Amino acid sequence: MGINAASVLNHIINGEPTTPKLPILSSESKALTATIINHLRLGRLGKAISVLFSAPVPFPFALYAHLFRICASQKAIVEVRKVESHLVSFAPTPPVFLLNRAIEAYGKCGCLVDARELFDEMPQRDGGSWNAMITAYSQNGYAKKALGVFSDMHKSGVFAAEVTFAGVLASCASSLAFWVSRQVHALILKYGLGGNVILGSSLVDVYGKCRSMGDARRMFDEIERPNAVTWNVIVRRYLEMGNGKESVFLFSKMISLNARPMTFTVSNALIACTCFGGFCEGIQIHGFIIKINYEEDELVSCSLIDVYAKCEDLACARTIFDLLSPKNLIHWTSMVSGYAMSRKTRQARDLFDRMPERNIVSWNAMLAGYAHNLQWDEAMELIILMCNDTRDIDRVTVSLILNVSARLSDVELGKQVHGYMYRHGFYSDLGVANALLDMYGKCGNLRKARAWFYEMSHFRDMVSWNALLSSYARHRMSEEALVIFWEMLGEATPSKFTFATLLAVCANIFAREQGKQIHGFMIRNGYDLDIVIRGSLVDMYSKCRCLDCALNVFIGTPVKDVVLWNSLLLGCYYNKQSEALLKLFEAMMEDGVKPDSTTLRAVLLACISQGYVKLGGQYFNSLSHDYFIIPQPEHYESMIKLYGLHGFFDELEDFVKKMPFQPTVPMLTRVFDSSKAHNNTRLGKWAVRHLNLLKD
Repeated sequence: MGINAASVLNHIINGEPTTPKLPILSSESKALTATIINHLRLGRLGKAISVLFSAPVPFPFALYAHLFRICASQKAIVEVRKVESHLVSFAPTPPVFLLNRAIEAYGKCGCLVDARELFDEMPQRDGGSWNAMITAYSQNGYAKKALGVFSDMHKSGVFAAEVTFAGVLASCASSLAFWVSRQVHALILKYGLGGNVILGSSLVDVYGKCRSMGDARRMFDEIERPNAVTWNVIVRRYLEMGNGKESVFLFSKMISLNARPMTFTVSNALIACTCFGGFCEGIQIHGFIIKINYEEDELVSCSLIDVYAKCEDLACARTIFDLLSPKNLIHWTSMVSGYAMSRKTRQARDLFDRMPERNIVSWNAMLAGYAHNLQWDEAMELIILMCNDTRDIDRVTVSLILNVSARLSDVELGKQVHGYMYRHGFYSDLGVANALLDMYGKCGNLRKARAWFYEMSHFRDMVSWNALLSSYARHRMSEEALVIFWEMLGEATPSKFTFATLLAVCANIFAREQGKQIHGFMIRNGYDLDIVIRGSLVDMYSKCRCLDCALNVFIGTPVKDVVLWNSLLLGCYYNKQSEALLKLFEAMMEDGVKPDSTTLRAVLLACISQGYVKLGGQYFNSLSHDYFIIPQPEHYESMIKLYGLHGFFDELEDFVKKMPFQPTVPMLTRVFDSSKAHNNTRLGKWAVRHLNLLKD
């Protein structure tokens, strides 16, 4: 009985009449129909289809349509084929609507070859046929093929209905086909469907996904009565573009118009608050959530925990968590992540250990917390526990483990992860591939890094180039880093991060000419010379003995922060302009810029160079007390050098003995050397005695 559908349709095309005829139903057909319906009521789809497929009689068209729908909902592809085969066997000219149902069923089952074969062999098509084929491609991720079918439909003169346009716009959104979506928009207006809220919402969605928020907002404003889906789309798209304030503003506008939001919209608005530190807005939305009784919704409650945690109100986050009953896995994970990312890894771990169940997202949250807080040993211990507990490792886990490996310089662990990537198919994931490249670079295995970089040649991006460039720069292979940059220009567009690394490279090897070329390249190509880049330029020019250029960059910076000031101060020191350094420091203080530990280091270096012993002591004390700068060992070493170099041994002895920690070997060695140079045997003996104690 299993006649091939395509051959039957070919037979129809080649001469059989095309007018569909209703099948003549016999008493046997009616009895078998009742049996099939009974099997369906009892959930026995397979038996129902077996009865139909073995029956030598036709059945009502409504039964075929019903069976196609049920098979599609259960993705029962074998049964779909049996129903279609029986249909075309006993109805040589089946009605178009039934063949449309068959195409839809094949699409739902993901069998696009069957769907397209049937579509191509159809003796007649209507708008539903085209729409079924477009939807089949669209729902299975073949956006370009869906758009191709729509193009053929338009050329054939078939009028597109609202549902067709909705499917086409969904394909435009998934393939980011911005210009196609504009053309579809024009057709929608041409056919008089401009007031359709569903199509309007789809246009807002596609423009937003194509990152054209101006078009998305204009389309949104043209919709007279936006529904809940429309509001959700516009709030979500602004959030994805990083404009949290506008996202929250539109959510507030929605509430003011008495429109009831979807839970997704509320969650998106809460997430948007975290983008700009909108703690007060988050509290207001929380009040609204209580008013409309959404606080126990899983998605909303997780977002509430997240917004309080990211705004550093962990007490409120924990209160919400404790009040939830029952708590699911997502709630536990959200709270663990909140503690971990707020530098409270001990509380996070306590909660993590109490979790009734864990999944890979939970493990990743705890591991990401350790990584965020630079607790690499704890991260390594967790990795060992995780590998013993679960095998559900995902791309996030692999990237985190590679990050830990890089920070611990554990290249052997990194190599094991590399092998795991190949065995489990992660090597083609760009984020994981870049993490592997970064790991090899930070572990100093530049040969492996370069080999993996070339292996990535078919899918690497700007991050890949920056990772390789940084690896060479980090290991003082500055000439090689510059060669990589010129290679990169043929494949990728440099980012500001790239230029910051390159300028540091030029500073390391005093490559003034190359630094000037990079500076000129940025200006010619319209790069934004932000304060970070300007700081790198000041540092590069200073170290390359071009203080005039450094000053020009500094003067041309409209808003100067402490980092930029520090770059110029140290630049003066590198160029033996310590007097100018101290004058600039005074100007910095007059401008109201708060100094930091680097500023203190620069000032002390200038005082050592000029022999300003008392001034150096005053700066050390005043910057420590007035600006709460906690002196680091390098600052204490500078003071020891200042006193010892210029023979102030009473001050030196008093300073060393009053230090808040025991002097280190380099400090004691410097005290001894200074005492020997100035014949101060008493202090020299004291230094030797303490050196011997440290060695013991």
